Formats: sequence, structure tokens, C-alpha cells
Amino acid sequence: MRKGDFSEWAVFIAVAEEGSFTRAAAKLGLSQSALSYAVRMLEQRIGVRLISRTTRSLSLTEAGERLLTSLRPAFDHIDSEIAALTALRDKPAGTIRITTFRDAARTVLWPVLSKLLPNYPDITVEVHVDEGLTDIVADRFDAGIRMGEQVQKDMVAVRISPDVRMAVVGSPSYFADRPAPQTPRDLSEHRCASYRQNTGGGLYAWEFDKGGVELEVRVNGPLIFNDNEMLLHAAVDGLCLVYTFESQISQHLADGRLVRVLEDWCPPYSGYHLYYPSRRQHTAAFTLLVDALRYRA
Repeated sequence: MRKGDFSEWAVFIAVAEEGSFTRAAAKLGLSQSALSYAVRMLEQRIGVRLISRTTRSLSLTEAGERLLTSLRPAFDHIDSEIAALTALRDKPAGTIRITTFRDAARTVLWPVLSKLLPNYPDITVEVHVDEGLTDIVADRFDAGIRMGEQVQKDMVAVRISPDVRMAVVGSPSYFADRPAPQTPRDLSEHRCASYRQNTGGGLYAWEFDKGGVELEVRVNGPLIFNDNEMLLHAAVDGLCLVYTFESQISQHLADGRLVRVLEDWCPPYSGYHLYYPSRRQHTAAFTLLVDALRYRA
């Protein structure tokens, strides 16, 4: 391999994954002209076009797709090996990228990070909050946090919380002129706020289970959100019922701003889990964070 070839491959991967010379330049800290020149020289050297360019779009050719598929695993391995060298330092160091959703970030991840990071100034944690099911391998995260039931079987899963529950809640003013639902089927008579899932864009069906009877209810109402905090505001303001995490409404229940219904239809789930690929070699910093997050009953 000629001198400079390695950087050309890295530039090509960045442009291909970002789908834009502008975003790739920002990611690598280089000028767009430098990236364009590097890709052009690479194409000339191997004798095939890798990227189709127009004034408004960029796409990989068939050759470009094949090259990216070949190069990505090799570069991932190199990145892992370089990161693993930080284990030889006196103190854990390096960057850890984690994807999670808001409730887990607030109730589980942040309490640990706020205590851990002041003692390890060489560790950087990038937290990506996403309510969808992010592909941590494709998007190059070190780990993700999801419900135990949502973790793929080929991942290492570490429990980081006790069981969690969902709750159906409304304000006292909402129930002032209407009866509380006694079964999930009664929700058809109520105004409910729906949650729009980022993955697929569908509306989330409220899930219930009692005595082995499982029900999924698609509710109706005046509001649809893709954010749990907005759901909470709608409930507190008396506009509708919402279905949300128990941890998000515990204080509101305690101070009387919300009233819980259908509690006996909301069983616990298996809690939050940190998950990551089993084949990846991990740094001392990552191992330290996993141990700090590990749930101990």
C-alpha cells in the first residue's frame, strides 16, 4: 500500500457513510476540497468510479458499495484495537458512545455518570437520546440501553435497573366529570394521547396484561406526540389520559397532580439493559462504565 492510501480509504468511508462531502468534512476536520480531491485520486488509482455526484445528491456506485462493505469491518477492527490500547494507561481513558431513550438516560444512566466522570477526567461519554431502536453496529455506538425484551439475542446484555412498569394516568380535573376506566376496553370512552414511534412511524398500542390475559389497545384522542415529556404535560393539564413510564409520574402521583388507573393491568417488564456486540474488544473505560451501571439488587 502506497503512502497516503490509508487516509484515502478513511476519507472514502467517511463520505460514503455521511452521504455528503460537507458532513464528512466536518466530521474529519478537513476541507471539502481536500476530501473531494482524495476521493478523486482514489478513483483514478483503482480505475473505477466509486461515488456518483450531482449538484444536489451523492450516492455510491456498485463498486463503491462493494468497497465500503469490504473496508468497514477492517476499519472497525483497527478502531477497536487502537481504543483497546488505552487500557495500558494508568487511568481509563477514551470516548464511549451510547444510544438510549430519555427515561433510561434520566433515571439510570445520568445518576451513574454524574458520580463516575468527576473521578475519571480522561473519559468522555457521548449520549445519543433516541426513542427508536438504533442499530448500534451500523451507527458505530459502543453500546445501547433498551428494555430487556428489545435486546437482540446476539448481543451481550447487562441488567442496569430493576423491573420497570408502565402506568395509565390522568389529572384529578380530567376525572372530575367522568368515571375512571375499570378495564382497558373502557379506554374507548376516554380521550387519550397517543405516542408516535420514531421507528416506523406507527402509533404505539397500549399494552396490558392481567392474569395471563394480554391486550393491546389502540386509543383515540386529540393529541399525538413523539416525546414522553409532552405526554406528561398533556396529562397534568387535564387534556387526556396517557400511558407512560411509572418512574416519570411517581412524584406527580405523590403530590396529587395525577391519578393512576388500571394499575392491576400494568405488570412489570424486565428492566433496562445495557447491550453491546460480543465480538468487540473493549477498553478499560468501557469496562469501568459497564461495571458502574450493572444492577445489583
